[in-house]
Amino acid sequence: MSYTDARIEGTPLIAPSTIEHPLYDSVVEACRTVYDPEIPVNIFDLGLVYTVQIDAESAVNIVMTLTAPGCPVAGEMPGWVADAVNAVPGVKQVDVQMTFEPQWGMEMMSDEARLELGFM
Repeated sequence: MSYTDARIEGTPLIAPSTIEHPLYDSVVEACRTVYDPEIPVNIFDLGLVYTVQIDAESAVNIVMTLTAPGCPVAGEMPGWVADAVNAVPGVKQVDVQMTFEPQWGMEMMSDEARLELGFM
């Protein structure tokens, strides 16, 4: 589905996270322990984590991207994220999916990341 098709159908391009789940904040903090080796900012604040969904059985599904499709750690980064989140007490399983729709852009970074990288 293209960006235009998603807009027409009213489907969000990035699925919402389950922020009300009791494990959500701990999962986010675990994601913040993973860094892109080329940028000194964690992947969550970089905006690489698009969606964190946690079901009733505490299984976590993360949809994330990379700064570029040819990123040298593309094959390793999902494992780093899964390992970090699996260490959170109460998490039953973790599935990390990569996507490049939508493509990552600097506007996805948090204010903290922009400040750290000198963009603010």
